[in-house]
Amino acid sequence: MEKIPEQKTFDGLKIVLYGPESTGKSTLARQLATHFKTVKVDEFARDYLQEKYDTRGEICSYEDLLPIAIGQRVAENNAVEKANKLLFCDTDALETYVYSHAYFNKVPHEIKDAVRKSDYDLYLLLDVDVAWTPDDLRDKPEDRKEMFLLFKRGLKEFEKSYAIINGKGEMRFKNALKAIQNLIIK
Repeated sequence: MEKIPEQKTFDGLKIVLYGPESTGKSTLARQLATHFKTVKVDEFARDYLQEKYDTRGEICSYEDLLPIAIGQRVAENNAVEKANKLLFCDTDALETYVYSHAYFNKVPHEIKDAVRKSDYDLYLLLDVDVAWTPDDLRDKPEDRKEMFLLFKRGLKEFEKSYAIINGKGEMRFKNALKAIQNLIIK
């Protein structure tokens, strides 16, 4: 069985865009990477699960979680080579951990171990104060607040440093910038 690779070391700051579906993580990761002239790590699960849905008409299963966590970590480790002093990760193993609990009420031990060993400087927990946008993979428009609380609980469980990012459009971006600038100033 494949294992989740160890994180590559990085001299800069690693920041995770984190939270429930349809909160703008990918958009914000792209905006921040552009602003700071660095790279971002795309969400591996999105492409992996979309391909599964498109080719077989199937949705995420428990057996998909470990390959998703592995793919996300591989993408992150590859991005470390290209990043400047900041690396923006569109999700991480903790995101997979929370979804595993929410959908399957259990978590592969490899994912829990990866979360414990993961080292990020800041999680940007995106609030559910933006409109939910449907797509093939999203399915919890009525449970957004409950999901947000599950994501927040995950951060507290593993004692991760985080800032809640809210606001629409440009305000959301400015709030994220402020959280990052506070981190840089420390």
